[in-house]
Parts: sequence; C-alpha cells; structure tokens
Amino acid sequence: MFLKVNNLKKYYSQDEHLIRDLNFSVKEGDIVSFIGESGSGKTTFLKCLAGLEKINSGSIELNGKILDDQNTFVTPNERKIGFVFQDYPLFPHLNIIENIKINLEKRFLSKIDYILSLTNLQNLSNRYPDQLSGGEQQRACLARALVREPDLLLLDEPFSNLDFSIKLSIQEEIHKIVKETQTTTILVTHDIRDTFNISDKILIFKAGILQQYDNPVSMYCNPINCYCAKILGDLNQVNIKNKIYYLRPEKIMVTDFSDFEGEVEKCLFAGKEYKISAKVNGETWTFYNDYPIKKNKKIYLNFDNKDLLEFDSTCSNFFTLNQ
Repeated sequence: MFLKVNNLKKYYSQDEHLIRDLNFSVKEGDIVSFIGESGSGKTTFLKCLAGLEKINSGSIELNGKILDDQNTFVTPNERKIGFVFQDYPLFPHLNIIENIKINLEKRFLSKIDYILSLTNLQNLSNRYPDQLSGGEQQRACLARALVREPDLLLLDEPFSNLDFSIKLSIQEEIHKIVKETQTTTILVTHDIRDTFNISDKILIFKAGILQQYDNPVSMYCNPINCYCAKILGDLNQVNIKNKIYYLRPEKIMVTDFSDFEGEVEKCLFAGKEYKISAKVNGETWTFYNDYPIKKNKKIYLNFDNKDLLEFDSTCSNFFTLNQ
C-alpha cells in the first residue's frame, strides 16, 4: 500500500483524544474521502499527514518512507505532500502563473505548461486571483500543488465555497486531473454528496474513531452501523412483525397491492422524479416516483426484503472506544 496509517493517536491531553487508534491504508492513485461532522478530528488528521501536527503514537508511512512515528518526524517541507485549503490561499498581488511558480524548484518549471493545460488555465495564467471565479481559483490552487509532483494530495473541504451550479463540474475536473496524474489523494469533507462520484473509498469518522472504510457502493448498501447509514443517505423506519428495520427511499416502489398501505401526505417535484411522503402504519415513509401522486390518495408500497437494514431500535449507535 502507498499510504499506511497504523494505530495513530493524537491528543492534546489524556482527557482530550482527537484521534484514537486509526488504522487504514491507501493504494497508489486512489482518491479517499474522509467524512465526519465538525469536530470529529478530520482536519487534525490532515495536519498530521502534512506534518503540521505531530502524532502522539502510531505511525504514518508514505511511499515506503516513515513520516512520523516514535523515532522519526519528517518536517512538512521534506514531505512530498500537496495541500489545497478550502479558502483558496492564493497570493492576491501575484497572477496565476506567478502563484504557481512561487518557491518552485527549477526541475519542475518544465511541467508548468502541462499543468496549466491539464487544469484548463492556459488562457487565464496572467490573471490575478480577484479576476477569477471560485472554480478557477480552486483549479489554480490544484495546479500549484500538482506541479510539484506530490506523493500525496490533501484537499480540505475543496467544494464548500463553490456554488451548487459549478460544484459538480469542479468535482468531475478534480477527479479527471488527479486520476490522469495518478496522484494519491485524501479529500476531507462534511458532506457525503461531495464524495460518491469521485471516491475510490470513503472513510467515515466520528468522535476520533474510524466507523467504516470501504468503497462507496459497498458502504451505501451495507453500512456497518446506524451512524454510517444515516450519514450516507436518508432512511425510512419500517416495522415488520414488531421488529424495526430501515430502508432507503429509492428501494421503495408503488405497487397494485401489498401488506403496506399508505396515504400520501406530500408530493414534491425533485427534477427528474417526485419525492413523495406517505403515512404507513403510523410511520412516514419517503420514496421517489416517476409521476406525481395526489395528497390523501391511498397507495400500496413494496420493497425487496434483501434491501432492509437492521440496527439498534433507536438507530443511534456508532463505534466508541470500547467497541
């Protein structure tokens, strides 16, 4: 594996553990999205990777080289790691080409034209940051990081300041660029919607503890606990023979007859389909349908039992230090 994190602990005091016994590895060229709510420790982890924070125990190994363990600490400028922050820290008094060149070693100068072309900035290289859109500034930061041929690229909330109208295109561009350069990438975000279409794997983090690490499809279909299930998408609660299960909205379908009769409470247009809420056995189920259904209409709903998810009755569990 290209990146190996073993038994990593990070704390500022014995009573304040930010990261507990973190273990995972990443293949070369993969994009891994690190998901967690505010305060979960994800930004602290990025700082540990970059060398901006020293770990308390465990180890970080990149491309066969130990970066941080009990006996070794490689300083940030000696780690081949590129970092793109969420607030686009470009120097305002320098144009894009000057921003990319700043402190750049001579051996990388020949790559500038290629990186400008790859990031579609070749016609914007003489502009200043305040003359660029948010997406263009993001690409400029990416170009500045990639021209140095990093072993690892760290992206901290790269889409949080982008308008919805351009977010998807920037996600696709970043995916294309890092895959073409085969740059191993860790992307940190709080929004799972930013990750499904660009990640090889997703890591879900809560309270400093890894909850699940898997590819997006496996994780979405087989969440390991209820916290992961909820953070990955909406859930419906389904009562079958006095036992509680959970079900994704897209797994529910309208049928001619079933054991589950409901009454439509709400029908909202959601672009290519309609998002419908119906009261079923005292519970509100949400599902999607190709056509609208009028409020108060009686309907029958069905699903495949293999799509049912089973968790604790309150659907509130997640892994803690003692699990």
